[in-house]
Amino acid sequence: MDTDRMASPQSSRMASPQSSRMASPQSSRMASPQSSRMASPQSSRMASPQSSRMAIPQSSRMASLQSSRMASPQSSRMASPQSSRIASRQSSRMASPQSSRMASPQSSRMASPQSSRMASPQSSRHSSSVSSSPMSRMHSLQVDSVQRWMEDLRHMTEVECMCVLQAKAIGVEEDAQGELIVATRDHVARDNLQTLLRRALVVSTELGKMFQRLEKGRWQRVHSTAIRANCHVRSLVHEYSAARNTPSEMQKYEKSLLEKCMELTTITEKCLHTEDEFFLKSMREAINEILTDVSDSFSHMIDMALANEIQILIRKIESSDSVYTIGSDISNLLSLTQDGPQLCRIIAKEGAVVALFKICRQDCFSDLYAHALRAVASICCVEEGINQLEKVDGILCLADILTDENRAESARAEAAAVVAQITSPHHTSTQHLGSFLESMEDIVTALIKLCGSASCGEVFLLASAALANITFFDSMACEILLQLNAIHILLQACKDRQRVDTPYSKDQVVTILANLSVLEQSAPEILQEKGVERLLQLLGEKPSSSSPSEGAACERVQQKAAVTLARLSRDPDIAQTAIQLQAVPRLIELCRSPAERNNSDSVLVACLAALRRLAAGCPDSIEATDHQQLIKPRLVDSFLLCSNMEESFV
Repeated sequence: MDTDRMASPQSSRMASPQSSRMASPQSSRMASPQSSRMASPQSSRMASPQSSRMAIPQSSRMASLQSSRMASPQSSRMASPQSSRIASRQSSRMASPQSSRMASPQSSRMASPQSSRMASPQSSRHSSSVSSSPMSRMHSLQVDSVQRWMEDLRHMTEVECMCVLQAKAIGVEEDAQGELIVATRDHVARDNLQTLLRRALVVSTELGKMFQRLEKGRWQRVHSTAIRANCHVRSLVHEYSAARNTPSEMQKYEKSLLEKCMELTTITEKCLHTEDEFFLKSMREAINEILTDVSDSFSHMIDMALANEIQILIRKIESSDSVYTIGSDISNLLSLTQDGPQLCRIIAKEGAVVALFKICRQDCFSDLYAHALRAVASICCVEEGINQLEKVDGILCLADILTDENRAESARAEAAAVVAQITSPHHTSTQHLGSFLESMEDIVTALIKLCGSASCGEVFLLASAALANITFFDSMACEILLQLNAIHILLQACKDRQRVDTPYSKDQVVTILANLSVLEQSAPEILQEKGVERLLQLLGEKPSSSSPSEGAACERVQQKAAVTLARLSRDPDIAQTAIQLQAVPRLIELCRSPAERNNSDSVLVACLAALRRLAAGCPDSIEATDHQQLIKPRLVDSFLLCSNMEESFV
C-alpha cells in the first residue's frame, strides 16, 4: 500500500457547519437565480442553492470562508395564506385590500372567508388601526410591523388579487417607482437585488410545477399554473422597469418573455376543451418546448437584471470617498456572494474584485481591508473571481498585507483566507498559481508567523488552512516550512486551546504534518518535539457533539494522523517510539471497531497501512491472531474483513 498518497487533496476539503463563512452557501438564504430559480424539463433548474463553495473550515465561522449571515428576513414571516384558499374564484377576486371597505351586500357575505385568507400575524394585530382616511393610512404604514406585512403582501398575495389590482405596486407615493415601502435610501440597491431573487424564486417554482403537472397530464392544473406564472412574470417585469432604466437589450428579452408567457397561457387553455389523446400528446410536446424557452428566457433576463444592479453597487464603491458608505456597500456585496456560485460569477464579471483591490491599495481605507478581503475570498470561490484577482496582481497585494506586521491582525487573517481560497484543491484550474509561486516564500513565511502569534482560534485556522493547501501543490513549500521551524510552532499551538480548539483546526495541523512527513528530514524534528505522542492523541479524536460536519472533521483527523504515522515509521526510531507508546493497540482498535472510527472506510485503510508499516519493522509487536487477520492477507482482504465486523442482532 502506497501510504504517501493517503492524504489526497480531497481529504483536506473540510466540510463545515452551515453557520460558517466558507462553504456553503447556501445556506439559509434565497436560492441563486441559476441554481434554484430556473426551471427545466428535468427540474434541474429548480435545484436548491449550491452549498459549500469552499473547503476550509473555521472555528468561529465553523470552518468556512463564506459565512451565511444573510438569512432571509422573510423566512419566519412568509407563511402563505394559501392553506385557507376559498374554492370559489369569485371569492378569491373579492379578497383584495379594498374588500374591507366595500359596502355591497356581497362584501358582507364574503367578509369571513376573505379575512381568513388575507390576514397575517401583523395585519391582524394592526388592522384596527388602519383608518379609511388616506392620511391616517399613510401614518399607519410607518409602523414597522405594518411595513413588514405590506412587504410580505407584495410577494405572497394571491394571483387573483394581483389580477384585480392589475399588478399595481403598493407604494407610499405615486412616484415611488415600485420600490418596497420598507426600503431606505441606504439600502435600496440591496433591497432591489433581494427582491429580484425572491421574485425569481417564485416564478421558477411555478415553472417547475408546470413541468411536473405536464408530465402527469393534469391539464387543468397546467393551465392554472401557466396563468399564475404569467401574472408573476408580468408583475416582476413591470415593477423592475418602473424602478430602473433597463438597458435596451434587456427590454428585448422582456418583450420576448412576455409574449412567450402569453403564448403558454393560450396553448394550455386549448387542452382544457378536448379529450383527444393524440391531440393532447402533440400539445404536450409543444407546451414542453415553449415552457423550456420561457425558462431559458427568464433565466437570462434575471441574470441581466442582477448584473445591472451589481454594476450600480460597484460604481457606488468606486466613486465614494466615505468609509461608512463604502463599508455598507461592501456588506451588501458580501451578502450577495452567499446566494450561490452563479451570482458570484456575475459579481466577478462585473469587476467587483478589481474595485475591492483598489480599496486594499489605499492607506486611507486601511480600516476596510479586512471587510474587502472577506468579500474577495467569497467571490474567489469561482474561477472567474480568481482570474480577476490574477489580472489586478492581487497576489502581490495579498503578500504585501501579510508581510506587513504593522497591519491589523484581522486584515492579515482575511488575506490568509483569500490565499486559502485560491489554493483550495477543489479548483480545477491552477493557471493562477504561476504568479503565486513567485511570492510563495514570502507568503508561507508570513503565514507560519501568523500561526505562531494568532490571538484566537479563527486567525490560527485561516492561516493554517492556507498553509495546508499550499503544501499540496509544491514540495518547496514543505522545505520552506521545515526551515522556518514550522513543526515546533504547530505542535506548540496544539497545546494552546485558545488557538487550536476544534477538530477543524486540528485537521489543518495534521494535514501539514502529513505532507511534511514525506521529507525524510522531518522525522528527527517530529521525534524531538514529541510529535508521535500528539499523533496518537489525534488518533483518539472524537466529536463533542452530534454535528455531522464535526464528525467528518474527526474522521479526517484520524485518517491523516494514521497516514502521518505510517510515513514516519520508515524511520526505525519513530517506529520504536510509536510501539512503546502503544500505537499498535489503538490502530487495531480502530480497525476492528467501526464505532471508534465512525464507520469510516478511509480511516480503516489508513490504520491498516500504518499497522503493516509498524509490523514490517517490529514483527513481534503484533499478536499472532491480529497478524493473521490484519497483516498477512492482502490489504483488500483485511479491509473487507474489518468492514464487515459490525455487530449483528439477527
